[in-house]
Amino acid sequence: MAYSILGLIGIVLTLMTVRLVVLLGRFRVTKTYTSGLKAPSVSVCIPARNETHAMTQCLERVLESDYEKLEIVVYDDSSSDDTSILIKSFARAGVRFVPGDGLPEGWLGKNYALETLAREASGAYVIFMDVDTHITPTTISRLVSYIVTEDLIMTSVIPGRNDVWRGSVLMGHLRYFWEVLLSRSNAPATSSALWMIKRHTLLDTLGGFAAHKNEVEPEEHIAAIVGMKSYHCLVDGSFLGVTYEKRWKSQVETSKRLLLPIFGGKWYGACLGVILLVLLNIPLLFVLSGLFVGWYSLQLAALCLLGASMLMYAIFTYHTWHRNWWIGGLFWPVVIVQELILMVRSIWGYARHTVTWKGRPVDASPIRSDRFEIEE
Repeated sequence: MAYSILGLIGIVLTLMTVRLVVLLGRFRVTKTYTSGLKAPSVSVCIPARNETHAMTQCLERVLESDYEKLEIVVYDDSSSDDTSILIKSFARAGVRFVPGDGLPEGWLGKNYALETLAREASGAYVIFMDVDTHITPTTISRLVSYIVTEDLIMTSVIPGRNDVWRGSVLMGHLRYFWEVLLSRSNAPATSSALWMIKRHTLLDTLGGFAAHKNEVEPEEHIAAIVGMKSYHCLVDGSFLGVTYEKRWKSQVETSKRLLLPIFGGKWYGACLGVILLVLLNIPLLFVLSGLFVGWYSLQLAALCLLGASMLMYAIFTYHTWHRNWWIGGLFWPVVIVQELILMVRSIWGYARHTVTWKGRPVDASPIRSDRFEIEE
């Protein structure tokens, strides 16, 4: 029985690794894009709520951008700290402050902030960007070049990591790992850290965020409507220079909010997610048993599977960590145990209606919005 389980795990790991390699290769930018002569106007829209720890650095990095046709709009969602003061201090640099005006019934706070920002923006394209996302001076110009050259409506960027030796990275959650691995046409891989879309399409064709007002990942639902021909997900590399920094505690709350929706938001998706995570943890259990019962063929087979799973994760960190990517593989045994705990917490939180987002309750809707069609 034990050997049959290990055989099943081996098949699952093989399928996961092959799929991961194929999708990471598809999401990676493999050629250089240069700016066109007629560069479109771009609005960088940043929703913020109690972000004093990251607000200044975020805005300073955006202001360093070499893209000329750029406006920066920041929405303060009723912050209780000094976030609004920090935003206003950048007014002379051209940052436009939009104060929160209360949250309408049925809306998630961030979704309403995105809706307000989209309607306040004036650019041909809108870039939605989290406060804990960092960019380089050339990020926006290169991203615009990519989306214009590829004739896309929307793109999003899975950010990389520079601060590898921090505990929040070594013990980070697997959100973007699952985004890539579970990507499919009706639920494409997306990133809320930084994504870009034609403003006319978002507001006039899709009606803004009204149809996605209570969805935990509105960008995913919008990407599914836009379709794979007009939407690309990118994994950050040296070309784009998109990174992020997020505290471990914030990552835990993010996982609690996102893991169940990532696995479909339904009971059967939750069951499959738990089964998958249990299977991925079994090799570690057999390896640890070798410390007490001795090393036999079963423990050695489990050790080989554990090494294979570490290699699989190292393939992911190779594409998303800008340095020392091999360390990610070494921490896989601990990270996958943590992920199983976070998955159970996510299921339990939604079952008990205790999931929150910036202090507000979340009532996630897993239903895909597909009432709109994008004209080719």
